[in-house]
Amino acid sequence: MATPVTPQCETGVPGLDDVLYGGLPRDRLYLVDGNPGVGKTTLALQFLLEGVKQGEQCLYVTLSETKVELDAVAESHGWTLEGMSIIELSQIEQTLTSKSQNSLFQPAEVELNNLSSLLLERIEQQQPARVVLDSLSEMRLLAQNPLRYRRQILTFKQRFSHLRCTVLLLDDRSAIGPDVQVQSIVHGMLSLFVRPLKFGINRRYLTVTKLRGARFIEGNHDYVINRGGLTLFPRLVAAEYPTDFEEDALSSGNPELDALVGGGLDAGTSNLLMGPAGSGKSTVASLFVHAAAARGERVIYFAFDETLHTLFKRAHAMGLDFKAHIAAGLLTVQQIDPAEIAPGELANKIVECVEKHQTRMIVLDSLNGYVNAMPQEDYINLHLHELLSFLNQRGVVTIMTLAQQGLIGTMGVPVDVSYLADTVILTRYFEARGSVRKAISIIKKRSGAHESTIRELQMTPSGIRIGQALSDFEGVLTGVPTFVGSTSKPVVPSA
Repeated sequence: MATPVTPQCETGVPGLDDVLYGGLPRDRLYLVDGNPGVGKTTLALQFLLEGVKQGEQCLYVTLSETKVELDAVAESHGWTLEGMSIIELSQIEQTLTSKSQNSLFQPAEVELNNLSSLLLERIEQQQPARVVLDSLSEMRLLAQNPLRYRRQILTFKQRFSHLRCTVLLLDDRSAIGPDVQVQSIVHGMLSLFVRPLKFGINRRYLTVTKLRGARFIEGNHDYVINRGGLTLFPRLVAAEYPTDFEEDALSSGNPELDALVGGGLDAGTSNLLMGPAGSGKSTVASLFVHAAAARGERVIYFAFDETLHTLFKRAHAMGLDFKAHIAAGLLTVQQIDPAEIAPGELANKIVECVEKHQTRMIVLDSLNGYVNAMPQEDYINLHLHELLSFLNQRGVVTIMTLAQQGLIGTMGVPVDVSYLADTVILTRYFEARGSVRKAISIIKKRSGAHESTIRELQMTPSGIRIGQALSDFEGVLTGVPTFVGSTSKPVVPSA
């Protein structure tokens, strides 16, 4: 006999239902905890507004905020709370005061009992399908000891289950240490966190700590709060996406460059252009972008380090007409401010481009900016590994640029991702007879053969030119080469 499937309750929070594989199981009790300011009230209102949208009876019980404050929150997001019932503490204060004049019992005990009885009475009258109780800190103060507090939560759980309500209990973590009394009782738990950064937006993330008898995506999921509510960006799990694409090589449109990389960049590969600032990494990437768009393939270019004006001006100087491809809808260029975007939001943008718009090529220019979008991120390499695995499985050609620290000589990198890339293209400055020149070489290519020579790289108004192999020099990649050729030959081969 098949196991019956528990109906799910959509949360109304974009992205959260994806993490929960459809929503929260109905008629259960859930804890939503987080410090003040993380967005618990916003999430709760979205949950109830989704219920109103579906024609369900919804009730918000607020013990810590007034209805005026809730209306202000709703107005800030462009919402109306019409169709939602609200019970606030001021409505029951007078009743609690009159019933607490009893010298035989502790006032807190009487107040808690009265509050509990009145709330359950109102809930039974309205028969809501969704309930939010905000917040547990008030209940905890009234209970005064863990035993009475636990019994009260158990009472709520039993009565709500009988009434077939899906309930969110909000908690602001005012208890000393984890509130295990509630965590052990509830069916599921959503924890919201905020991590202040030294510069830029705060990092906000949600984790599903517990969800009995249901699947969910574990880990930290970034979210943002904008006008319109809370939006969650599920952590990318590459294994959940199928591998299905046609294997081919994407040309740069430059025969010499294609020959150097072994015919082009293969579909489903990640490619790293690495070198000092200004050595031609973005220009080489632009060649592949222009050629792909000219073939009618969709391309998206994420620019972290330079303005769109500079990007378009440089492309135009090389004879690349980006604006025509943008007008045709084949090329999308997005300028990314690393200080104003969460890592999960950026990954979500990339996934959406691939899944909804069949994007064939994605450029991250540069990884330095991408890394800066993830300050204090302990597992950046795992994050990039998951993202690149997803793109490779979907047949996307990923081009990443990485500016090394320094111009000539020994150079460092802010993050070592060379082992994640299938192809590594290295650009370098070198000096010869009083001139600063540029060189390009292919360090590795997992998907096929490539040239092992080091060639001169020249930028001209007619485009990129790849010169002959620098066979008369040694130590070009160090920046200070040694001439080992015949003196009868030119010191630097012309392109």
